[in-house]
Amino acid sequence: MSELLLSAQHLTKRFGGLAAVNDVSVDLFRDRIHAVIGPNGAGKSTLTNLLSGDLPPTSGRITLNGVETAGQSPERISRLGLGRSYQKTNIFLPFTVWDNVRLAAQSSERHSPWNPLRWLGRADQLRAVNQRCERALELAGLTHRGPTVAGTISHGEQRQLEIAMTLATEPTVLLLDEPLAGMGQAEAESMVALLLKLKKNHAMMLVEHDMDAVFALADQLTVMVNGQVIASGTPAQVRADPVVQAAYLGEEHA
Repeated sequence: MSELLLSAQHLTKRFGGLAAVNDVSVDLFRDRIHAVIGPNGAGKSTLTNLLSGDLPPTSGRITLNGVETAGQSPERISRLGLGRSYQKTNIFLPFTVWDNVRLAAQSSERHSPWNPLRWLGRADQLRAVNQRCERALELAGLTHRGPTVAGTISHGEQRQLEIAMTLATEPTVLLLDEPLAGMGQAEAESMVALLLKLKKNHAMMLVEHDMDAVFALADQLTVMVNGQVIASGTPAQVRADPVVQAAYLGEEHA
């Protein structure tokens, strides 16, 4: 039985009279990838923002590793074990790959009570931070790119770097918003392999438009249209659902 790490129940987010997310529930388990799919404007990114704390829900509950997190800050939720990536690559282009990941690792450092001597030390000499950085780069397959300026690596590697930055905070739950966006076939295949490698030790929610990748990766699928869930189940169940085919997938995925 897989371990439940994040549970969101009856989430709703209203912007005035518009319900961008309307009564959506999702459970994320370790060693399982839960993909959320749907057309543009379906509410997928809003759902991700609710889970990560970037937006507070209008109503509903979210529990992460046994702690209720709805309405808490992204920083607090990150320290409880949630990491996320964004639709657009969110890295420091002039910095090296190593420094990008080290900054992410440093952001999750648990500080002891204020000590003036700590502020005088060199951040790049924090042993625990450097160890987390090394592990994250290794997991993401970017150890050899550590000294390279992030703005000079390929788009696919930049997406890997963003995941490495997420891993440096040592999350148990990963929210990945279109990690394959803009990739060619070889880069997409590399990303799929990376996500499958990470799956064993994480609960993962994947928002993605690449249906081939979704069906290769997902253990569970949720389909959203206009802020609401129209279907949820295994990939085979969702693929066979006539409502989903009509609303989103089309005959080529039937």
